[in-house]
Amino acid sequence: MTVRAFLNHYPQIGEGVFVDESAVVIGEVSVGAQSSVWPGAVLRGDVNFIRIGERSNIQDLTVLHVSHRTEAAPEGSPVVIGNDVTVGHQATLHGCTIGNHVLIGMGSTVLDDAVIEDRVIVGAGSLVPPRKRLQSGYLYLGSPVKQVRPLSEEELAHLDDSARHYVELAQQYIGMQEE
Repeated sequence: MTVRAFLNHYPQIGEGVFVDESAVVIGEVSVGAQSSVWPGAVLRGDVNFIRIGERSNIQDLTVLHVSHRTEAAPEGSPVVIGNDVTVGHQATLHGCTIGNHVLIGMGSTVLDDAVIEDRVIVGAGSLVPPRKRLQSGYLYLGSPVKQVRPLSEEELAHLDDSARHYVELAQQYIGMQEE
């Protein structure tokens, strides 16, 4: 695993976190307890910060990056990801905020200052434009995304099941590393 500082910022990795050896985590990045970062993922917190909550998973080949602070945008656009979030393979999250219990489908892109509230599913291959806000409790699909329908009880339960599955899988990987 490549976990390295940028300037005076070194990534903070929580207890029970799995970071695959082929993932790259740079700079002002914090990863909460029992979260996981899978093969080929890049988390680049060089010009702003990335914060990932607990029990969230950043799957294979996903890219997380940020926008720098400017006079017009003094806070810039960090990446903030809540708890129990599943970010599918090859997603790109750039300077956005993701709530708790969210699933970002494979190959989706979420752009600067977009906000995804709690308990949302963004379908595979979707594009969330800059500054778009996705309301809690819905499925969103398309490029650009459109609200499709409320999530079913089964889909809501799946959000937690997905996060739990990745916590368990990550613990198996950690166990193999310790042998």
